[in-house]
Amino acid sequence: MSAAETPIAEFAHDAEAKRKVVNRLKRAQGQLAAVIAAVESDAHCRDVVQQLAAVSKALDRAGFLVISTALRDCMTDPEAEGVTTPDELEKLFLSLA
Repeated sequence: MSAAETPIAEFAHDAEAKRKVVNRLKRAQGQLAAVIAAVESDAHCRDVVQQLAAVSKALDRAGFLVISTALRDCMTDPEAEGVTTPDELEKLFLSLA
């Protein structure tokens, strides 16, 4: 099972973290829509790149929040079923770097 297919069981325990990730992803979705609109309307490359940078940062922050939530759960109860292992966390972290 790939990381994309692995359920993030940690969010079942941390509703606040889930809310924050969803908010960041919705923000990125809106920013991506703005990038698409800017490209379609032949906006200046500076504006397009600024919007792309904002999308990228929002996605990165959402990813790091997912990983930090998993890390917190791993430290709290390392023997719990479905908790991401330290090796998996390292791979996930490095995939965002």
